[in-house]
Amino acid sequence: MKIRPTCMGIALALSAASLTTPLPSFGQAASQMPAQARDGTHDFDWEIGNWTTQLRYLAEPLTGSTRWVEYRGTSDVRPLLGGRANVVELSVEGSAGRIEGVSLRLYNPKARQWTLNFASVRNGLLTPPVTGAFDAKGKGTFYGTDTVNERMILVRFVISDVTPNSARFEQAFSADGGTTWETNWIAVDTRR
Repeated sequence: MKIRPTCMGIALALSAASLTTPLPSFGQAASQMPAQARDGTHDFDWEIGNWTTQLRYLAEPLTGSTRWVEYRGTSDVRPLLGGRANVVELSVEGSAGRIEGVSLRLYNPKARQWTLNFASVRNGLLTPPVTGAFDAKGKGTFYGTDTVNERMILVRFVISDVTPNSARFEQAFSADGGTTWETNWIAVDTRR
């Protein structure tokens, strides 16, 4: 997915705003947003290591399709910059083919938020980042913008059910400003 030049200004403004303020305009009440006062520098420390990934992906999001494809493979996570960043290498395959990509996560200590950036080897391009934080209970919620079928949409990425040996990753899109969300990516990682 790629932001069209006509949408770039909107995407940059929303992304910049998300670095310093909660995003209740994305359909979330302020009380549901991650606490901004806590230091999240080490929020991803639990994930460092090697994981088996079970992935379900909605092949045609925001079209009314209910066709999910399944993949299985690995995710390998390494710390960078003393834990203030990390990199994830994803390699999964299934009947629909193979997905290989890399996610770079960076911590902004002033905003006390992370940006999650993903690139697929399919096209070598970074998708627009999602930005957010983990709450005191260990649930991470991140928001951003992108385009699907040439329409500007909102993206929500949630990391939940975190234990020392497993975690759930879920992505959803909204084409109506955050009123409704369609989940299109569910991954469950188990430590190898």
